[in-house]
Amino acid sequence: MSEILNPDQIAALVEAAKQGQLPDPSATTSHRRAQRLRTVDFSRPTKFTSDHQRRITRAIDTFCQTAVTRLSGELRCPIELETINTTQLTWTAAQSQLSHGSLSATLLVQPIETRILFTAEESFVLMCLECLLGGSPDRPPRERRLSEIDWSLTRRLFESLVSQLSLVFHELGGAYLEIEEIDVQNESSQVASVSEPTYVAMIESRLNKQSAALALLIPWVAIEPIAQHIAGRERPHDETEDALDEIERAMAAVPVTLRAEVACVELAITDILALEPGSLVNLRSRADQGVSLFAENVKLGRAHPGSNGARRAIQISGTDRRPL
Repeated sequence: MSEILNPDQIAALVEAAKQGQLPDPSATTSHRRAQRLRTVDFSRPTKFTSDHQRRITRAIDTFCQTAVTRLSGELRCPIELETINTTQLTWTAAQSQLSHGSLSATLLVQPIETRILFTAEESFVLMCLECLLGGSPDRPPRERRLSEIDWSLTRRLFESLVSQLSLVFHELGGAYLEIEEIDVQNESSQVASVSEPTYVAMIESRLNKQSAALALLIPWVAIEPIAQHIAGRERPHDETEDALDEIERAMAAVPVTLRAEVACVELAITDILALEPGSLVNLRSRADQGVSLFAENVKLGRAHPGSNGARRAIQISGTDRRPL
């Protein structure tokens, strides 16, 4: 808002100008809020939507809860697992986040035949091996070269973790996980292309106050066939038709007794008790009419008796088209 100066103020300004005492321009400039700038990293992919990230993170949290129970029992030592960070990077950038020398398990996603990567720091594996062999993880184990026995126990450790991860992954996207191979992680391992969008979940493990990191790397190409299922936006389908198909498949497997009946006659108990060798029972049915075919107590039609090799058989001559 501008201010009108009176003659005395104007004279004072002129006098100050003559003496070189000019007012500071910054003091009269209005203070305006600086424009907000948003930094955009165009090298970071955005293939995984917020729905994908939210549901995958929730599944990993569930994995941490279930895996803790199983590992604590197998290691006979309390262990904690917690998701500490999730982000979306390129495959090369995701690999750079991993600790050097980590052990990695390449997991096969069935039945879509794609791959994801699950890694664990060597210190975590060595501490777990100490527990499996009856030791105590009071101090961080020294780095050593893994023996054949160590590799066998390491595979057992990863199988315990992956079995729990597979359960939550099946609930998430309807797929199962299998260990394909376990090796020392290196940047040359290519589960996906270098620029493939990859969802990275970092998990912290705490075993007797010793901390280590686990990581799950999920390339977009690994879940693309089931991406709609994971996001909870699978294509609508006819639930009624699916239900009928399920009922039909279930009914098709029910065993039913099939019998051929020559004839049926009702007799009083006294007549039945009077039967003896040589007695004749009138069936009140003609022989050329064949036999009746029944499924349990439901009549299906007529048939002619005969044989097939050494076995007795019937040949269907007509069916009963009446609704059952």
